[in-house]
Amino acid sequence: MTRITRSRATIPMAFGSLAVATTLILTGCSGGGGGGGAEPAPSDEEVTLEMSWWGDDARAALFGEVIDLFEAEHPNITVEETPVGAPDDLFNRLATDFGAGGDTAPDVFALGGAKPQEYGELGALLDLAEVSDQLDTSDYPDFSLTSALVDDKLYGLPTGGNATAAFVNTDIFEQAGVEVPTEDWTWDDLIAAANEIGSKGLENEQGQPIYGIDLRIQDILGTYTGQLTETGMYNWEGQLGVEAEHIAGWYEIEKQLLDGGGLPDPSVVTANWALPPDQQPFTLGQAAITFGYSNLMAAYAGAGNVEMMLPPTDTDMTGVALLPSAFWSINAATEHPAEAAMLIDWFLHEPAAIELIKDTRGVPFNPEALEIVTPTLEGPNKIAAEYVGVVLESGVVAPPQPAGGAIMNELSQRMESEVLFGTKTPEQAAEQWVSELSSALQ
Repeated sequence: MTRITRSRATIPMAFGSLAVATTLILTGCSGGGGGGGAEPAPSDEEVTLEMSWWGDDARAALFGEVIDLFEAEHPNITVEETPVGAPDDLFNRLATDFGAGGDTAPDVFALGGAKPQEYGELGALLDLAEVSDQLDTSDYPDFSLTSALVDDKLYGLPTGGNATAAFVNTDIFEQAGVEVPTEDWTWDDLIAAANEIGSKGLENEQGQPIYGIDLRIQDILGTYTGQLTETGMYNWEGQLGVEAEHIAGWYEIEKQLLDGGGLPDPSVVTANWALPPDQQPFTLGQAAITFGYSNLMAAYAGAGNVEMMLPPTDTDMTGVALLPSAFWSINAATEHPAEAAMLIDWFLHEPAAIELIKDTRGVPFNPEALEIVTPTLEGPNKIAAEYVGVVLESGVVAPPQPAGGAIMNELSQRMESEVLFGTKTPEQAAEQWVSELSSALQ
């Protein structure tokens, strides 16, 4: 059995972005689709649109069904489907197409991370304000659009996504005789509970040791820093929004968990950094607490009675991050901007399409779409959708990860290792963390 605990749902949240930014050098991108005049109108003539995305054969078949419905509704529009297997396959193609001016690029395509910003800044994408008659963007929370905004121009809409969460195995808490956390828990509460459970010498059904917490620093550090500063990890100028003392505070929490028995041996922590969800100690019933994205609920539910709740905090902010799975964007050079916008609108807002897609591209961020999807889901997937709904109700805007921030995960792990193995103090590790990441952001 699984359920959601709605903690701190009514207080402001400071959201950080975990989107990975990369630098693309594109030349010759041509503008199109309006140019500040009257909005383009759909044509009654025959129109052909190309649409590209990444994913497996099952996604291609599903999107094919959605497109069939669209074409039935709009018989003068034909959609050529050009799916690819991996995101980089699409991004490499777009770099080549836009480098040649954009005329050969798809009309509509998926983008990930901060790429809507990158392509938008270079003039490759259509400002969605130019097609607002066909594509309404007003119901999306501002913080869900951050990675697609450049100079107040919106260059993409999110397909949906996930939010960071804490996962608590109440079976293990009961086995240990420790009270399950309440919705107002703090980091001291987490430390005390994890250390007590980890020190009891418990084992799961397979005879494996049970830890107080299964921790991957990359899954929680952004949330923790989002609780401490106004903008979270980064500021709006693309520089660090945190100081060494904030990072040292996190490493001190880890040190207390290690010294108190909540964390396993450092060799186990570092070995677990890259484990897939199905192999993580929490999934195997070896940990009472972990952190991750809401879409992991289905994997984690197999561990027993699992609650999903907002992470602990010592402030009035949860720091919860919301991560879009992908964005739909329009080629600025398209000859059919209105029809391209109609196609995106169909995928994101048409009830018949939403009922087919459900949460396969993340839980929808549009409130009306979320209302349609949630009742169609069951078990862990429904719990995840409800959790994202909590986040959507209370979020505020925070800056996305800037170029150079891609080293953050590796750097955080490296400094974590130094602290846990005792070669650096939390303060020393934090100073080096700030120094290296600040240099990378330059």
